[in-house]
Amino acid sequence: MQNEEKQYDSVPPWKRYLLTITEAANYYHIGEHKLRSIVDENLNSDFVIMNGNRILLKRKQFEEYLDRATCI
Repeated sequence: MQNEEKQYDSVPPWKRYLLTITEAANYYHIGEHKLRSIVDENLNSDFVIMNGNRILLKRKQFEEYLDRATCI
């Protein structure tokens, strides 16, 4: 299990398909609270995946959402 975690951590965020809220906050320099509110407003969007109670963001689709946004 630890070996798999180390291998995942070695993949840089700009190459990952999915990002957790914490990873996305660090990568996009947006606060976790703000990201959670964006997710709450866009639960049915194509960039949100719920894995149980864990929120995952599809990186490319979320970047497209940010490109279209005029204000966050």
